[in-house]
Amino acid sequence: MARLKSVARSNKLGPDERAAAIQRLKDKELDILVVGGGIVGTGAALDSVTRGLSTGLLEARDWASGTSSRSSKLVHGGIRYLEQLDFRLVREALIERGLLLQRLAPHLVKPVRFLYPLQTRVIERFYVGSGMMLYDIFSWTGGRPPGVPHHRHLSKRQVQRAIPSLAPDALVGGLTYYDAQVDDARYVAVLARTASFYGAHIASRVKVEGFLKVGERVGGVRAHDLQTGEHFEVRAKQVVNATGVWTDDTQRMVGERGTFHVRASKGIHLVVPRDRIHSAMGMIFRTEKSVLFIIPWGRHWLIGTTDTDWHLDKAHPAATAADIDYLLEHVNRVLQVPLTREDVEGVYAGLRPLLAGESDQTSKLSREHIVAHTVPGLVVVAGGKWTTYRVMAKDAIDAAADALDGRVPASTTEDIPLLGAEGYQAAWNKRGKIARAFGVHKVRIEHLLNRYGTLTDDLLDLIRNDPKLGEPLPGADDYLAAEVVYACTHEGALHLDDVLARRTRISIEAWDRGVSAAPVAAKLMAKSLGWDAEREQLEVERYLQRVAAERESQLQPDDESADRVRLEAPDIVKVD
Repeated sequence: MARLKSVARSNKLGPDERAAAIQRLKDKELDILVVGGGIVGTGAALDSVTRGLSTGLLEARDWASGTSSRSSKLVHGGIRYLEQLDFRLVREALIERGLLLQRLAPHLVKPVRFLYPLQTRVIERFYVGSGMMLYDIFSWTGGRPPGVPHHRHLSKRQVQRAIPSLAPDALVGGLTYYDAQVDDARYVAVLARTASFYGAHIASRVKVEGFLKVGERVGGVRAHDLQTGEHFEVRAKQVVNATGVWTDDTQRMVGERGTFHVRASKGIHLVVPRDRIHSAMGMIFRTEKSVLFIIPWGRHWLIGTTDTDWHLDKAHPAATAADIDYLLEHVNRVLQVPLTREDVEGVYAGLRPLLAGESDQTSKLSREHIVAHTVPGLVVVAGGKWTTYRVMAKDAIDAAADALDGRVPASTTEDIPLLGAEGYQAAWNKRGKIARAFGVHKVRIEHLLNRYGTLTDDLLDLIRNDPKLGEPLPGADDYLAAEVVYACTHEGALHLDDVLARRTRISIEAWDRGVSAAPVAAKLMAKSLGWDAEREQLEVERYLQRVAAERESQLQPDDESADRVRLEAPDIVKVD
């Protein structure tokens, strides 16, 4: 029997790989083309390519540049959905949580402990405790341990010892439970790289401007490479529309009115230093509209979120002064020492894609997802929540596969770890030895392992070849210069904003929001991507304009004025 030739695979997603992917997209008809590079689109590309289907993926901006990088950073079952009796959604999400924690991405998804404070002694403790017991039971129904401890009851004194910052009159006791958290943008970037590694032809900064049709059937798209200005066509047997809050806009290109609509709900988060709230765990509180999370995030806390209708620019949702004051007012109701505007390091706003029609209030809209073959050749997937992206992707490709000739294998993504996951635990156990070998503090190695997993070797090789890359960036001590270079050569970063806002989280974690890091990062990127001095300067100027516009928008009283101010900072659209 003739031996099968091995197919060379690269885990790099740099400029050369992008150019090669675009050439393949132009040259061949695909089985599946996915439009949209958020968590669902990249998940669909991985699902498709690992079934043996020829697969393409196009994203108009950067990976996760929309909703998927602006979430609460939680992988969770959604404990509040128990009260809405949405048991199926909670169970599904909890099964996915365990899968992500233990098999698919243990380097990126980590357990996080929360306190649920109680306001009354007996009835509320029984009611909430029953819900959390159900939460724990659901987490075991996936055929594997949940990967996190069960909930526990705490007395008021135990809560006060664990969370000294809570006001004494804010509770009479509490329950603790576990969920998980993730750097959402980093996860999507790794997911895109994993899809590419398995053979998907993927490219960011390529905008779909129309659909190719033969009669009523969709047979591909008209694409515009925003990096070079080139227009080209991509032919595909099936196209999957996974564009989130842009779903209705994308559907209009087909001339299809649609049987459902996606409505955008704005949620904002504040980032404050860890030392402003003394607590050994995160917290979740009820509000009159939804829930309030205080989430541990490295050397910071994330506080969110709001839940309001949004009808303005979808690419750059803006937080207002009223949004920020709303969160500060609610969190200060439970803290002994109140937070002020001066405590806020960063602010970010994102849009949830909710299926419209169930209610007029966005906080009541469905977090279920829907998959529909709206016209021949076009599958739409919409709604859902970040945690269940893999199920949404599977359902979308199932629908597309049903329309292909021949039998298509079932989804395999339940058993395919993301790049960096294999061998992570062994590398973590050796982190002290690795730190000593490179003469760096163990905390640095832990930081890299929890961002890159076993791909940390790539970063250490860069530092070995150029020790200066082991130095932290100005104003952002958590991030190394090597991470900027690696973002360009391996992670698909094409602009300064890609690195400071998504490959790292400097734009929300640094007090100056990345202003001091921007020139240094741009110089590193210039060397990696071949920018000239003019382009380097333009990237810095555009980033500084973004920061200034965001700061100013956060002083505005309403959405309309905040949106107008935010849009004064221009994007880099075409660069060559």
